[in-house]
Amino acid sequence: MQDQRHVVLGASGGAGNAIVHALVERGRTVRAVNRKGDATVPEGVERVGADIAIASGARNAVTGTDVVYMAAQPAYHRWAEEFPAMVESVIDATSTAGARLVMVDNLYTYAPGTGVMSEDSPENSKTRKGRVRGQLTHMLRSAHETGRVRVSIGRASDYFGPGTNNSAITALSIARAADGKSMRWLGRLDKRHSLAYLPDIAAAYVTLGESDKADGDTWILPHGPAPTGAEFLAAVNNTLPDHVTTGSLSKTMLLMAAPFHPMSRESLEVLYQWTDDFVVDDSKFQRVFGPSTTTPLDEAVHTTIARYRNHGAGVRA
Repeated sequence: MQDQRHVVLGASGGAGNAIVHALVERGRTVRAVNRKGDATVPEGVERVGADIAIASGARNAVTGTDVVYMAAQPAYHRWAEEFPAMVESVIDATSTAGARLVMVDNLYTYAPGTGVMSEDSPENSKTRKGRVRGQLTHMLRSAHETGRVRVSIGRASDYFGPGTNNSAITALSIARAADGKSMRWLGRLDKRHSLAYLPDIAAAYVTLGESDKADGDTWILPHGPAPTGAEFLAAVNNTLPDHVTTGSLSKTMLLMAAPFHPMSRESLEVLYQWTDDFVVDDSKFQRVFGPSTTTPLDEAVHTTIARYRNHGAGVRA
């Protein structure tokens, strides 16, 4: 594994940047790709600028590598228009390079009312974003089954951690708390919501990238016990010298903001994830790859808040 060359697409985003760091911690040779080639990465990491949505850009990004981590994505409101073509471009380029492809995925394919989500849960979401994710899953599985490229798909719930500026949890709670402002939680504070601590799932994505056992399958990555919204906000408050007020954002509030705020508008169709229990079962990953200890919630929150208070936007130091 030591001599494999890894490339992370979307290396300036939260998940992509965390995967870069996880690979560096394992002593791997890493290329970090984003559109401008300016991702903030550790010394020794090759930085490349490429538009992976076009064939030539994707080929230039992955040429000469062994494992490709697809952590890039279009703007949240442009998934339906741009995501399938982007993924097809990456599949084709990875196939040409003869590399393995690891897809960074979420839980949107599982419909409301699924209950505890596992790899065996029906993938029948009818939301717009759920259908897009389902289409991508079909493309990736087909590419693997037809021998075009070796693929594994890693799924994680909403994440937080150092450098997660594109996370709803960060925007509504972590970043605000670090500035001494009131915290908010989507939906209901009394429902359990599995959360992914970014360093933990980044390490899990590297495990998928380096194991033949991951090929051709979908994996729910390791998550800690699912807290309620109230428990998470309390954990954040416990790290602060002075507690801040907390509250929730209801559907009515999102509807009022939707005409003027794109993220509020886009959040409406996935609000069920925050008004019902939204909990994963990661036992398959644990069974196949061995026990994986996740960072305790209090420790993960403390580390994240400390980074945001010391570095403002949460950029990794």
